[in-house]
Amino acid sequence: MNEATSGYCLGMVRYRRNRVAGGTFFFTVTLADRQSTALVDHIGTLRAAFRVTRRERPFTIDAIVVLPDHLHAILTMPLHDADFPARWRRLKGYFSSRLLEAGKSLRRYANGELALWQRQYWEHTIRDADDFARHVDYIHFNPVKHRLVRRARDWPHSSFHLYVRRGMLPVDWGGEVDFGASRFGERA
Repeated sequence: MNEATSGYCLGMVRYRRNRVAGGTFFFTVTLADRQSTALVDHIGTLRAAFRVTRRERPFTIDAIVVLPDHLHAILTMPLHDADFPARWRRLKGYFSSRLLEAGKSLRRYANGELALWQRQYWEHTIRDADDFARHVDYIHFNPVKHRLVRRARDWPHSSFHLYVRRGMLPVDWGGEVDFGASRFGERA
């Protein structure tokens, strides 16, 4: 392999995560079945998964929104720790295991691995205060973007409410959206 092709293996990119100890990251984590509502149907179990994972491997949740089939979060790692993949493995595993224990039927891949979650997730290293603010806004407006509610304040599974309680955002932030007027940059 030469320098120009060293990042490729049989036509596929070898993805490398940017692990920054103490870093702040934006994540999108998605269920394999994009029609599923498991995350909001079992929000208590998801909250427990976050609590258990944070107790075992601390991190800070700076902002979060949980939608029916995916979640977005900004997490900050401890100063000398960058292992966010282990945290997501634990969180996904805990959630999946508790659903199985509750008698929920979960699909499996051909190799027997549970197929509740997409195998990969999106992560972005937050670069500065402006990048952080843009991603917080994206998180809080996401339920409106997906047409689940007309106002950010109407979605219950969001750190938006904490931001309002702490005086960081007004309760009417984002306004009320007339869905007939806009598609928020989404393709038809």
